[in-house]
Amino acid sequence: MRVMVLVKATEDSEAGVMPSTQLIEAMLAFNEELVHAGVMQAGDGLKPSSEGKRMAFNGSDRTVVDGPFPGVSELVAGFWIWDVASMDDAVKWVRRCPNPMPGPSEIEIRPLYEMEDFGEALTPELVEQEERLRESTGS
Repeated sequence: MRVMVLVKATEDSEAGVMPSTQLIEAMLAFNEELVHAGVMQAGDGLKPSSEGKRMAFNGSDRTVVDGPFPGVSELVAGFWIWDVASMDDAVKWVRRCPNPMPGPSEIEIRPLYEMEDFGEALTPELVEQEERLRESTGS
């Protein structure tokens, strides 16, 4: 199963406080473990929301909203995409993760939808189209 592992933002990450050398070393070592175990498919840190934008949709209308965004605890500071045997396996990996922030922090694990989750709405033609897209992007 594939999961997205979300490192939640903190006041420090939103202020642009960079990690220490020790934290970078610890996170790189953890990422190496994930790669060698065949778990990590992608991952990266995100700059503060002050450097981001949101697009608000209302029917055919689109509105750009400049950061920073409210609700620091609801924002994401980084992510991984992992391929794990189960949610329990993902939890075991997160338990081994160094604290990604200098103080208290939170990591959220969310399963990704797989093709079979869409049932009958996913026609054979749409399955083929999705497979072509995955092949062209290497995902």
